[in-house]
Amino acid sequence: MAKMKAIRYYGKKDIRLDMIDEPQIKPGWVKIAPAYVGICGTDLHEYLGGNNLIPAPGCPHGITGETSPLTLGHEFSGVIEEVGEGVTDLQHGRNVCVQPTIYCNDCPACKRDLPNCCSWGGGLSEHVVVPRPAVWPLPNSVPLEIGALVEPLSVGYHAVSIAPIPHPIPAGLPILVLGGGPIGLAVIQAILAQSASPDNPPQIIVSEPSTARSNFAQQFGAHHIINPITTDLYTAILDLTSNHLCAIAFDCAGTQSSLDAALRCIRPRSTVVNIAVWENRATLDMNEIVFRERSYMGVATFSNTDFGEVLKRIDEGRIKPKGMITRRIKMGEREVVEEGFRALIEEKDSQVKVLVEVGGEGAGKKK
Repeated sequence: MAKMKAIRYYGKKDIRLDMIDEPQIKPGWVKIAPAYVGICGTDLHEYLGGNNLIPAPGCPHGITGETSPLTLGHEFSGVIEEVGEGVTDLQHGRNVCVQPTIYCNDCPACKRDLPNCCSWGGGLSEHVVVPRPAVWPLPNSVPLEIGALVEPLSVGYHAVSIAPIPHPIPAGLPILVLGGGPIGLAVIQAILAQSASPDNPPQIIVSEPSTARSNFAQQFGAHHIINPITTDLYTAILDLTSNHLCAIAFDCAGTQSSLDAALRCIRPRSTVVNIAVWENRATLDMNEIVFRERSYMGVATFSNTDFGEVLKRIDEGRIKPKGMITRRIKMGEREVVEEGFRALIEEKDSQVKVLVEVGGEGAGKKK
């Protein structure tokens, strides 16, 4: 059997470049040559903290049966190399991105069309096979490197699309985003893309202490940036909203201070939407919820429609995410660890999305 290179996760701070068997096509699946793969915040959590989302040896995944060592990479684009029996609507050579949700299609959540809430290796390899429903063709206007951003953009898009606010989002509606990292930037872009008028958008207020991240938030369309360390966020929002507070808050930071601030800065009968993956257990001030009839809502990744919506918005020019790409690196063990993971840890304020170039623009072409 042919061999291929793959970046695999073994455990805490243990990532290696391995030679493994090249995956084989099967009926209903699609074989893809990855082009670009983004390094995600959840990848960093696994690298720094050890097995959490990645199943540890002896505890196989309930659907795939896989454990570490496992090929990393769930934000990726690529080129179709081969289609399995029964796949008639996709052809060799088509540029695509991949929706990486693993779902069983049988549990109650899946039967309610909520595969992101399902009770299924990654794209950091030279070849990967995925089921046909996970493959999204890229519009001709969307290059492969932008295709690798569709997954994180879909996380933000999903959160905004199911948030309990009017859609399309009315002009001037004050919205608070806590955290100006990759997901916070995705939320900002989603708010603008789902607004009633591109020329008269909602009022986006971002809470972010980092100057570099504040600049990114402004670049992608935030109207007001507040440093919660040097400025009282609640007082600033009262001033910006004529004492009305915000109609909704999106917590993309996942800290106790961001949660407390979010609850305090929204109106009665409004909602805090949590998108963050938390490292620590949080304390919720129930009186802030009960006495002002506020709500706290969690969202998980994306639904089956969000990828298509994001691709449509990029194609229309309502989402322009290229500025999120702050570094491009080669697929090698040293490069991925030193220039990828460690850069995102040590330069986290200035790095938004690091792309690993697997095949790049030449993906899928015979060498």
